[in-house]
Amino acid sequence: MGSNSSRIGDLPGNEHLKKFSGTESLSENDPFWNQLLSFSFPAPTSSADLKLLEEATVSVRRSLVENNPRTGNLGALIKVFLSRTKELKVSAECQNHIFIWQTHNALFIICYLLKVFICEMSEEELLLHFTYEEKSPGSYSSDSEDLLEELVCCLMQLITDIPLLDITYEISVEAVSTMVAFLSCQLFHKEVLRQSISHKYLMQGRCLPYTSKLVKTLLYNFIRQEKPPPPGAHVFSQQSDGGGLLYGLASGVATGLWTVFTLGGVGSKAAAAPALSSPLANQSLLLLLVLANLTDAADAPNPYRQAIMSFKNTQDNSPFPSSIPHAFQINFNSLYTALCEQQTSDQATLLLYTLLHQNSNIRTYMLARTDMENLVLPILEILYHVEERNSHHVYMALIILLILTEDDGFNRSIHEVAQDLNVIEEVIRMMLEIINSCLTNSLHHNPNLVYALLYKRDLFEQFRTHPSFQDIMQNIDLVITFFSSRLLQAGAELSVERVLEIIKQGVVALPKDRLKKFPELKFKYVEEEQPEEFFIPYVWSLVYNSAVGLRWNPQDIQLFTVDSD
Repeated sequence: MGSNSSRIGDLPGNEHLKKFSGTESLSENDPFWNQLLSFSFPAPTSSADLKLLEEATVSVRRSLVENNPRTGNLGALIKVFLSRTKELKVSAECQNHIFIWQTHNALFIICYLLKVFICEMSEEELLLHFTYEEKSPGSYSSDSEDLLEELVCCLMQLITDIPLLDITYEISVEAVSTMVAFLSCQLFHKEVLRQSISHKYLMQGRCLPYTSKLVKTLLYNFIRQEKPPPPGAHVFSQQSDGGGLLYGLASGVATGLWTVFTLGGVGSKAAAAPALSSPLANQSLLLLLVLANLTDAADAPNPYRQAIMSFKNTQDNSPFPSSIPHAFQINFNSLYTALCEQQTSDQATLLLYTLLHQNSNIRTYMLARTDMENLVLPILEILYHVEERNSHHVYMALIILLILTEDDGFNRSIHEVAQDLNVIEEVIRMMLEIINSCLTNSLHHNPNLVYALLYKRDLFEQFRTHPSFQDIMQNIDLVITFFSSRLLQAGAELSVERVLEIIKQGVVALPKDRLKKFPELKFKYVEEEQPEEFFIPYVWSLVYNSAVGLRWNPQDIQLFTVDSD
């Protein structure tokens, strides 16, 4: 790395990296940092390229791990980054490409090292490396400063406060990526973490006041789906007079391309670019889901989940109750539109589920919409193309439909829309197959299901004569007829408890050989009392598979099973 364009293959012998990871302590004011941060090479965007980057920097990382506790060079780099972020907003307004370019490069190195160190070290070792010591000539002792919390707070400020422009797009993505990397310790534990440095820094102390602003910004990043700047937007020309650049940067550094690691640059091949139309929106959504699914701290609930549960529409002028922390407002119409348009991805469907399940304001708003078909049809498409989706995505789509159908108004409004859709037949049949499987394989465990079938028997009238459902309706009809007869024999004015008692008695008497056998359906049971056992591995599997510019060695992952590269 340095003022000349670099290739990944050149990194092991790079003199600037050797000095950074070596035995010499570098002050945060050393001109060396301008040289180290003036690098530009085609971005590794694919998993294969990111793997090459990791392999090419093994010797540098090992040297840094060995020497940094004494040199404090990583801490010095963080101090350089922190000092630069104070001028980012002004630099963006002044279109200072070089300053932002170098600041981005500093954050890229920090993110990369943070990700690797979290994977390879204990929390105690990690904190040791993220401690900065102000060296005094001739002094053997000094005051140390823990920079990790300061870094996290700075990242939250960068994400929420820096205006999103062409020249700030990449550093905004990198800031979100670094937050994801900071939280990635969960990947390397089989059990759900309930206490970690993530909990320590994000749920209390200096970072807590940024909670609502961060959640709001991440949601708006998802809503806006801002595309990265076009190739060539960051090309800047060489300074003809050789002067005037910040920190005495040599004029030769300004030649070449504005190349970013996470998104590719002008010189990148089209095939290497990510398929995502908005890397910032994707990365922001993943971070939001990770934050929302953090377990509660020992002495405080998850503030990010609290923010997601309580935000309101910008058109809602009613005051927030004083008991609701981290409250904010957002444009519900824009959010609804984005959710309708993005349901092809697991993470967007999971966000929809999270909002419907946890935020009553959103749920009420959506159910009152007169264009619910715009949301329901994409969900039905997930179920219709079930063979193309993973089981978790299908599961979330089904749960969303169940949540929506709890509302009678929704059922009435959507019926006319859905009756002419071919896709609805597949969905109805799937639901009937689930009911049929419960009746034929575990009827004695499902008295409440039988009760519901009897109570809502009129709903099934329309399916009996439909050619797509006649076979699957045989068992359901048999069960309804059998138990209806037993209830008639028991007399009128039966209590709920008495009806359930009759059903439980009737289960024993029902001739099982009269039930038609169908291929057994298999479903994954999810423990409702501890939803984090399902959602946290699911969210991190989405991060592992979908995050931009972040790669973890599959052999290191403990939270879930992954295939090797």
